[in-house]
Amino acid sequence: MTLLSVNAGRARPAEYTESASKRTAIDKRPVDGTVRIEAPGPPGVGGSGVAGDEVCDLRFHGGHDRAAYAFAREDLDLWERELGRELANGSFGENLTTLGLDVNGALIGERWRIGEDVVLEVTGGRIPCRTFAGFLEEKGWVKRFTQSTAGPGALLRVIVPGEVRAGDPITVVHRPDHEVTVALLHRAATTERTLLPGTLVAAEWMESGLLALARQYAEKYGVAGH
Repeated sequence: MTLLSVNAGRARPAEYTESASKRTAIDKRPVDGTVRIEAPGPPGVGGSGVAGDEVCDLRFHGGHDRAAYAFAREDLDLWERELGRELANGSFGENLTTLGLDVNGALIGERWRIGEDVVLEVTGGRIPCRTFAGFLEEKGWVKRFTQSTAGPGALLRVIVPGEVRAGDPITVVHRPDHEVTVALLHRAATTERTLLPGTLVAAEWMESGLLALARQYAEKYGVAGH
């Protein structure tokens, strides 16, 4: 399991973005050399945990429990074939492009060591937005991405900060005792809402937006949360 690239983006004007500033940093490119990763601050305040990477809409991106976003090269390859176009590392706005790692099968709360020191924890999956669709310029993209079996990629919090670089090995160092994967939580949050109450067994590790959604659903339909 390997880190193929570390990707960062700079804010640029874009009419398609949902950001109030009409700027987005979704266009992420591989970075040469070592890159610092650290906890960026609370949700709504902190930006990206990846040095040199900007966040333009703090409502949905950045903060401790969305400090970085990982996407598997294998899934980019699947989309390349489906879309009939080349997708370089970083094309889906991911900070970390991986190889050989089951990103979407990772458990919420699973921890990965990258390189010698950095440890990251899985908190959820990406919910596609209008900015993502506008950037790729693919018709019906939000629905296609949501319903795809390729998976959403993983949001991550920083447990141990440090430096990473392309080529670093990735090791799974902890898996919690439940069965809520990134893929399962994504389905629960998007196409199969009745699964949401069951995901609360992973509440202590979930990113804030998905946790709030799961708790609201459980409360509305009278299902006890955790």
